[in-house]
Amino acid sequence: MRYRKIPDETVRRLPQYLRAVSFVHKQGCKYVSSQELAERLHMKSPQIRKDLSYFGAFGVKGTGYPVETLLGRIREILKLNTPQKAALIGAGRLGKALASYPGFRLYGFDIVEVFDRSPRKIGRKIGGVEIKDVAHLGDLGKRGIRLALLAVPAGAAQEVAERLVEAGVRGILNLAPCYLKLPKRIKVVTIDIAMELGILPYYV
Repeated sequence: MRYRKIPDETVRRLPQYLRAVSFVHKQGCKYVSSQELAERLHMKSPQIRKDLSYFGAFGVKGTGYPVETLLGRIREILKLNTPQKAALIGAGRLGKALASYPGFRLYGFDIVEVFDRSPRKIGRKIGGVEIKDVAHLGDLGKRGIRLALLAVPAGAAQEVAERLVEAGVRGILNLAPCYLKLPKRIKVVTIDIAMELGILPYYV
């Protein structure tokens, strides 16, 4: 399913809506209003209605959104209605935490490959997946793996990212404290935890 050009900020909020609607679904609710979602997410209901309206009208006036329908539509919009295979590069402390993180299941992600360059780690398992030598990334794309989580030191990130692109990866979650220079066709989301933490003292 294709949609007209959607603002990036709207797309970034969709996983938040998915989490909130999933929680409501687990509570057994049949309908949820934009106001209820807004209260859970500390947002404004008009923003939520506007975001969802980009993808069609599937709410019921005066009643709200059918929870099961909304859950399915958001998953479909984000292309999470089918399992998404991902490769994890880096089996250090952060990599181990990512491999064991249960929250990925909500979004349908399955880490099926783990790579590292350390001979001490190669052959071991984390999250039930055997660690392989990063020198043998192979053709990940041809095996249906187009997403990667990059949890390597900053000094190695650019080189490894370029090799991931060569292997067929099209989307990278970069957890290395640096920015990557890759072709525009590759979607990169960079999360620098230390940088985000550095914002907090200003507010407290």
